[in-house]
Amino acid sequence: MKALKPGGYTLVELLAVLAVLSILAMGAMPMAEMAAQRQKEQALRDALWEIRGGLDAYKKAVDSGQIAREAGGSGYPPKLASLTEGVMDVHGQPRYFLRRLPRDPFASPELTAEASWALRSYDSPPEAPHAGADVFDVQSSSTAKGSNGVPLKDW
Repeated sequence: MKALKPGGYTLVELLAVLAVLSILAMGAMPMAEMAAQRQKEQALRDALWEIRGGLDAYKKAVDSGQIAREAGGSGYPPKLASLTEGVMDVHGQPRYFLRRLPRDPFASPELTAEASWALRSYDSPPEAPHAGADVFDVQSSSTAKGSNGVPLKDW
């Protein structure tokens, strides 16, 4: 009669499998982190596109006379929230330029959507942007670099 060999794996076999799995997991982690970074960068691109479109629509409405221009004003909104809160046009009707204000995906989650952006006024130079009496442009408040090597604040 043959003696039956007990079933199961030896400790060495289990350790070998665990070693292979840990090597595979270490290789997958950087790819998962890169995918998450790219997803946040795409959200940043979309948010910048949306806000800048709203700013341009506001300026176009002022230039075409649909919204009254403040004396000495540039024609850009006085604050970012004006795009979603609405402004009265010359006929007394509210005009809205965004349904909601997107937030900077790289900003702290405790900040409001409006506070998550760094603002640039019309009278500030591009090489040294700063907030002022109006909102000419927005940029990320993050000091990090994108996966393309360009700082996020320069997108």
